[in-house]
Amino acid sequence: MAGVNKVIIVGNLGNEPEIRTMPNGEAVANISVATSESWRDKNSGEMREITEWHRIVLYRRLAEIAGEYLHKGSKVYVEGRLRTRKWQDQNGQDRYTTEIQGDSLQMLDSRGDRAQSGGYAPQQSSGYASQQQSYAAPASRPAQQTTTKPAAQPEPPIDFDDDIPF
Repeated sequence: MAGVNKVIIVGNLGNEPEIRTMPNGEAVANISVATSESWRDKNSGEMREITEWHRIVLYRRLAEIAGEYLHKGSKVYVEGRLRTRKWQDQNGQDRYTTEIQGDSLQMLDSRGDRAQSGGYAPQQSSGYASQQQSYAAPASRPAQQTTTKPAAQPEPPIDFDDDIPF
C-alpha cells in the first residue's frame, strides 16, 4: 500500500528568500514560513499564541518566481512533501534536516502588497523527469455589477393552533 506525503502550509515569510544556483544552472530557493495558532487559556483567561517555523525548498522556475516576487512578510500558500536530507557538518558528523519540498506556491497578498499577483503550480504528468512546468497569472476579474433588490417581505407567523393531527 502506498502512503501519502502531503503538506499544506499557509503563513508568512520570516525573511527574504535565499536564492542559489545548482551546478547544473537551475535555481534553488530556501524560504522560512511562520504559521501561528492562538487560543484562550482556560485558567488565566488570557490569549496565548504559538508560532511554528517551516523550512521550505523550492526548485527551478518556482525558485525563480519566489526570488522575484516574495519578500519578508509575504503571505503564501505552499503545497509540498516532507523530505529528510542527510549532510555532514564541519566535524564530519552526519546530520539530518527535515524540510518541505514545495511543489506549488500561491501568493496570497493583495495586489497592493506586491508587484504582481499570481500563483504557480506544475502541471500533472506521469513522471518526475517529464514534468512540464508553467507559470500562469490569474485572469483579471470582470467589473462587478451592483443591483438593488426590493426588501424581503417577512414570512407570516406559523399558527400552531390549527387542528392538524400529529
